[in-house]
Amino acid sequence: MREFVHEAQPMRVVLKPGAAVTATPGEAERLGLRRLLVVSGPRGAHTARTVADALGDSCAGLHTEARMHVPAEVADRAVEAARELGADGCVAVGGGSAIGLGKVIALRTRLPLIAVPSTYSGSEMTPVWGLTEHGAKRTGRDPSVLPRSVVYDPELTLSLPVPLSVTSGLNAVAHAAEALYAPDASPLVALTAEEGARAMTAALPALATAPEDLDARGRALYGAWLCGAALGATTMGLHHKLCHVLGGTFGLPHAETHTVVLPYALAFNAPAAPEAMAALGRALDTDDVPNALRDLARRLGAPRSLAGLGLKEADLPLAATAATAQAYPNPRPLTTEGVLDVLRAAWAGDEPRPAP
Repeated sequence: MREFVHEAQPMRVVLKPGAAVTATPGEAERLGLRRLLVVSGPRGAHTARTVADALGDSCAGLHTEARMHVPAEVADRAVEAARELGADGCVAVGGGSAIGLGKVIALRTRLPLIAVPSTYSGSEMTPVWGLTEHGAKRTGRDPSVLPRSVVYDPELTLSLPVPLSVTSGLNAVAHAAEALYAPDASPLVALTAEEGARAMTAALPALATAPEDLDARGRALYGAWLCGAALGATTMGLHHKLCHVLGGTFGLPHAETHTVVLPYALAFNAPAAPEAMAALGRALDTDDVPNALRDLARRLGAPRSLAGLGLKEADLPLAATAATAQAYPNPRPLTTEGVLDVLRAAWAGDEPRPAP
């Protein structure tokens, strides 16, 4: 008998085309919210304005300064805006940057959050927040940052370029992978993660071939929901820690970094996580998960090395040291030298091979 603890997250999920405009006002009304601050990044400002207009008199203001990895100064300005406007809730429209900013607003103000994702990052399904300050990204878990409602609208992702769709989707697969070997996983989490990885890896080639296909876009959002939910119920390991260091300290792009690192983190952990690898193998229909993910990224034109993302080889020892500075759960014991080997392979884009 497998022993486990599973805690269901208190969240409502809506998935349908056009939901950003048609469902968001209803979700706000259901929560009793009448003065909502809508937040987004600069590139998503037009979409956020559309959502704000749909909210009508319930929208107290629009804030479009979200940035990748949630810099502290950006968070400070957004929190100040929410307080000055007397907001009683927040609607985050966009990708991980916008939702990450919405989470920090919720963390500091305790305002309820509605998420309207436009990418496949899965952040909207987790109680994890992140903040970058003094060149380092720190993360934490707090139930107050978990959105009360999530509105998935495939139409919002139609404008997401194929390269970013691919890396965003593979970022979601990373959530499922780490959830499968997390120490606090449960049978339900395992089923959710496997189905999420299956749905996402099947949807990505379809939407890359036909970017306007709403069915493929919807299946990718379904996969993102499941992958994010699996991660939200579990504890992150080496893969996410490495990506937080590479993004927060070295400024590497979030989804692209996850895409590059994932095969190498999985190759490192594979000998200590046979059940997780078997589940991913079923989802991807392969006996070699790390190379299957690397090949999928290659076929779909995604970045394949940290060097290609701009990381300098001289920075690898610092990244390895930062990634092992504090203890965290991982299937295999971590050493600075072992993590450095993972980073070297990812930097060069070598074939991922199981570490001895």
